[in-house]
Order: sequence, then C-alpha cells, then structure tokens
Amino acid sequence: MNAIQAIILAIVEGITEFLPISSTAHMALTSAILGIEKQDFTKLFIENIQFGTIISVLILYWRKFIDFKKLSFYLKLLVAFMPAVVVGLLLKKHIDQVLETPMFLAVVMFLGGILLLFVDGWFNRPVIDKEENITYKNSLVIGIFQLLSIVFPGFSRSAATIIGGMQQKLTRKAAAEFSFFLAVPTLAGAFAKSLWDTWREAPQLLTSHNIQLLALGNLIGFVVAIIAIRAFITFLTKYGFRAFGIYRIVVGLFLIIFLFTGHTLSL
Repeated sequence: MNAIQAIILAIVEGITEFLPISSTAHMALTSAILGIEKQDFTKLFIENIQFGTIISVLILYWRKFIDFKKLSFYLKLLVAFMPAVVVGLLLKKHIDQVLETPMFLAVVMFLGGILLLFVDGWFNRPVIDKEENITYKNSLVIGIFQLLSIVFPGFSRSAATIIGGMQQKLTRKAAAEFSFFLAVPTLAGAFAKSLWDTWREAPQLLTSHNIQLLALGNLIGFVVAIIAIRAFITFLTKYGFRAFGIYRIVVGLFLIIFLFTGHTLSL
C-alpha cells in the first residue's frame, strides 16, 4: 500500500463510517478498484483508521463526553454497547467466515437498501428529541439493533443503530447522534483489540513506514468524518433515508454483478 492508496481509503472510511451505507462494503470495493492486495497490513490499516473517526465524534460532541456530572450518559452508552461485546465474542468465527464471503456482503448491501426505502414511513411519530430523554431500555434496544451489523456484515452499524433509535421513537437527528455516541466505545473496542493483537502476534507490521501510513490515514479520516457527520445530520433531518436506500440498491447490484463476472473483493 502506498500513500495515495492510504489517502483514498481514509477518505472513503471518513465518509462511510457514519452514513447508513456500510463502510465495510465500500472499503472492500475501494481496495479492489485500487488493486490493493489482501495483506495483513491492509486489514490492520482498515481497522485502525477508525481511530480518526472516533476522535471526530469526540471533537464535535466534546461537551457531552466531558460532562462527568451526567453519569447517566456514560451508563446509557455502556448498556447499548454490551450486546455487541457479548455477541461479538460469541460469533467471532461466524463473522470471520462471513467476511470471507463477499457475495454475502453484496446481498446484504442490496437488501439493506430496500429496507431503508421504508424506514421513514414505518417510524414517523417520534417523541424523543434529546439524549437526556433516552431511557436505559431505549439504549438496550438500540444496542440490540446494532447486532444486525455484527451478524450481517454489510448491513451498516450506522443504519442498524439509527433504525433502532427511530423504532424507539427517537427523531432522526436524536437517533443519528446517539448512533455517533455509541460508535465511540464500539469502534474504540475494535481498534484496541486490533492493535493489541498486532502488537502481540505480528509486531513486524508496525514498521516506521506502516506507522506513517496509519497516522496519515487517521488524520485524513478524522477531517473527512467531521465534514461527513455535519452534512449527514442536515441531510437526514431534511430528507430521511430514501436516497441512501436507492444508493445502496445501486451499489449492491453493482457488487453482485462485479462478483458474478469473476472479480474478487478482499475483506
């Protein structure tokens, strides 16, 4: 992987991580288009540039994350985060197997797009517009919805949690923001585990060149994610999910055709 490829992947990660369009699918497709071979460092890079997107949420919502007087905020995130921890550990082998099956990801991408066409109509009577009004039960249900993105890679963590929030009568904006908040422990946990596994099992990957690429990727991802989050909140509040659904259907069909014609994706 060279610097140009690292920058392009980081831009894609920054745009797609918080949008309901599956960053996993887009990173796989981008890697295929760029001709990036499936290597240990490629996987490490894709997993670790999420750190930049985590920082973007902390910067944009810093008042939430440093208000230690409101312990309930952190407890809600913990409650929502726990299902992913438990199921993620139990289904690790399943997840690894699915990620070796690109067609599964493509089909989930397509079907998830169809689902998004109907979400706005299903959940159109929200009553919760602020995080302060979200209950622990709401948080747990949103956390359970997040499991859709774990059991079905390609569904999109953002889509799963925002839909979960809307099902719990959160407004689009409140559901999206809670999804961003929940991304912090979820992505941080995945980042920490990936880095620890690399340090313990493959420290040779942490060369000076690779560390520079990781730093570059995180910086680019951070900047792009800030722009993407702000634009997404505005667009989602005004227009809803339909455009994202159509986009996913088109990309999903493209991926299915792409794979049927003999091409491969590295996941």
